[in-house]
Order: sequence, then structure tokens, then C-alpha cells
Amino acid sequence: MERQNVTISVPKDVLRKAKHLAINRQTSLSGLMTETLKDLVNREESYQKARSRQLSLLDEGMELGLQGNIKWTREEIHER
Repeated sequence: MERQNVTISVPKDVLRKAKHLAINRQTSLSGLMTETLKDLVNREESYQKARSRQLSLLDEGMELGLQGNIKWTREEIHER
């Protein structure tokens, strides 16, 4: 996998805590950031795929066994 270096600006207190977190996870700060970014990208891709599937299902509609014949009114369903 090809890699590219980046420069970021992080508040000092966040950087200090991130370094400790990387040490606790036995990785480098770069490794910690790489894994965090990968997770973020994977979650977004998974969300977009799921969203697309659900929107497709909404467009197709669902067969409820009624063959388009609805025999009740909204008022009847919501009677109390």
C-alpha cells in the first residue's frame, strides 16, 4: 500500500494524551492515527452501503400480501 506523509496541527494536551494512548496500545502515534482513520472510513463506507440498500428497498416497496386492496381507512386504524 502506498503511503503519504501528512502534517497536522493538534492541541498540545490532545497530542500528549494521544501519545500515551499509543504507548498503552503498543503502537506509534502514526499507527494509532492510521487505525483511527481506517475505522472512520470503514464505518462511513458501511453506513453509505446500508443507506443505499435501504433506500433501494423503499423505492421498490414491500409486498404486504394485500395485492393493493386496502379495506380500511386511516380513521378506522386510529380509532380509540
